[in-house]
Amino acid sequence: MADRFWETKTLAEMTVGEWESLCDGCGRCCLVKLEDEDSGEIAYTDVGCRLLDADKCRCTNYPGRQMAVPECVALSPTNLAGLNWMPPTCAYRLLASGKPLPDWHPLVTGDPDSTHKAGASVRGRVSANEDDITIEETIERIVRWPQKWPKRKRAV
Repeated sequence: MADRFWETKTLAEMTVGEWESLCDGCGRCCLVKLEDEDSGEIAYTDVGCRLLDADKCRCTNYPGRQMAVPECVALSPTNLAGLNWMPPTCAYRLLASGKPLPDWHPLVTGDPDSTHKAGASVRGRVSANEDDITIEETIERIVRWPQKWPKRKRAV
């Protein structure tokens, strides 16, 4: 791509459109996460937020997500450092720490499905919607893969 703005601008310098385009559509941040009250450790589950479209890996009500899900966090350059639960593959997290975008990121490939093809998204991995199961069932759905880099490309 000609305009590799993410390599020349800081997160704070980006336009709204540039900022939004950093999202690779993985959906990992939209998985229900549990926090250990004593240690602060974050555990991901394979349970999706009530607004997550698990096939498209996108929010079904992005503009109104914070009204519908008050615990939904709107990312900004000023709050990224405190969001230790963001997945390691997240473009916002990577750029904030001075790292490059992964080679499968849609901004790098020009292919909006490249995240899914790389096996980096939640597509095919969400077991339930948070509204459809109990907290006890959610606790049983703790998984480690959202906190890891994809090992190999998967068929979509």
